[in-house]
Amino acid sequence: MNLSLIVTTYNWEKALLLVLKSALAQRTLPAEIIIGDDGSRPDTAALIQRLALDSPVPIQHIWQEDKGFRAAKIRNKAIAASQGDYIVMIDGDMVLHPLFIADHIAAARTGFFVQGGRLKAGKIQAAKLLDGNVFRLGVTARDIKNRKNAINSKILSRLSSFESRGLTGIRTCNFAAWRHDIYKINGFDESYEGWGREDSDFALRLLKAGVRRYNLKFQANAIHLHHCENSRDNLGSNDALLLKATEAAALRCLHGIDHYL
Repeated sequence: MNLSLIVTTYNWEKALLLVLKSALAQRTLPAEIIIGDDGSRPDTAALIQRLALDSPVPIQHIWQEDKGFRAAKIRNKAIAASQGDYIVMIDGDMVLHPLFIADHIAAARTGFFVQGGRLKAGKIQAAKLLDGNVFRLGVTARDIKNRKNAINSKILSRLSSFESRGLTGIRTCNFAAWRHDIYKINGFDESYEGWGREDSDFALRLLKAGVRRYNLKFQANAIHLHHCENSRDNLGSNDALLLKATEAAALRCLHGIDHYL
């Protein structure tokens, strides 16, 4: 499968380094890695350039000016710059299990998008991971939440993964979709600025377009590193946008990925 891994980041070079190391340690590598950078300082670009020199797969850095939290815009730019038929999206604080890409490939089916899970590492555990270059945690590790997401099991995955049509638990920090389905809805709606709801809107329009949701359990594991929460100042206006999108019949957003194609 021609799979592109999209990694969004903002001014956390140490976490990004660990995430990219985990991506390059995959048993099945992605065809390429595209880093969508929402306005980081120049040291992030320098880090990416160093890693790209020895990387077994192409690494591309897509940067936009820092004008606040604009995840929808940078994801659109990164997806437009990618070449893969299948797009896996993560955030730059998600450390990948060595089977992460292989599991997503195995779970990919025409007509579906895939929502993966995450193990949450607390502040103390995240610091240990960052200092130790560790890509995996066991279910008995201290200072973690959602510890069941430490288990990678094909059998448990077959028994526990399921389809659904709701928006509960939608997070593009571990999310996969086909490029043609993303283009069908014109990607992410860039009307969403500030933290929140751009991923729910994206999934909502995929569902309206007839793309089915598959919740992947006990595979495509990833560890979310603890960090301070982003400002929720725009959440009210973004909630209003999502409500409007829920009531509308349109599949395609007006301010989407077509600006970059």
